Amino acid sequence: MDYQVSRALEDFTRRYQHHWQSLTGHAPASRALFGVPSPCVVGEDDHQVFWQPRQPVEALTLAGVERAMDLQLQPAAWAFYCSQLAGDMSARFQGQSLELLQVWSEPDGVRIQENLIGHLLMQKRLKLPPTLFIATTDSELSLISLSNLTGEILLEEVGRKKRSVLAPSLQDFLSLLDPCVT
Repeated sequence: MDYQVSRALEDFTRRYQHHWQSLTGHAPASRALFGVPSPCVVGEDDHQVFWQPRQPVEALTLAGVERAMDLQLQPAAWAFYCSQLAGDMSARFQGQSLELLQVWSEPDGVRIQENLIGHLLMQKRLKLPPTLFIATTDSELSLISLSNLTGEILLEEVGRKKRSVLAPSLQDFLSLLDPCVT
């Protein structure tokens, strides 16, 4: 696991929590995760859940992705998806709005592995270099992904060769994110 990425994710999560607290007076909230069980839940109201990041009780893993694809994943991917449980976090990167994807619970970790396998299978079928998505954008056609070949962070159009480098590493990308309250 890439501990620099784990620390950068932890730092961004802290900045995100502080931003929420200073603007709203409460912990980060999510309408999308309302009613979905997680050890992250610290409260709820009629339409949203309040959450705090947690350390996973059971070790999270991407071994299923590696086995299914016969592919060794970047250590940064392991650090990003396996070091904490949290809600998805809204942010901006150089003016680009995004939703940083996170594992909400241990069962959600299995769902994310399945989605990563589907993403990698599509890329393999289209003969595209392998990437692992880490964030969504306002456009349904674009994802922010980690290149499994170079470790760079890319803005990619789903199913196309069009990709642009946003940051040289996941650690750099996370350190440059500005948290947003949505």
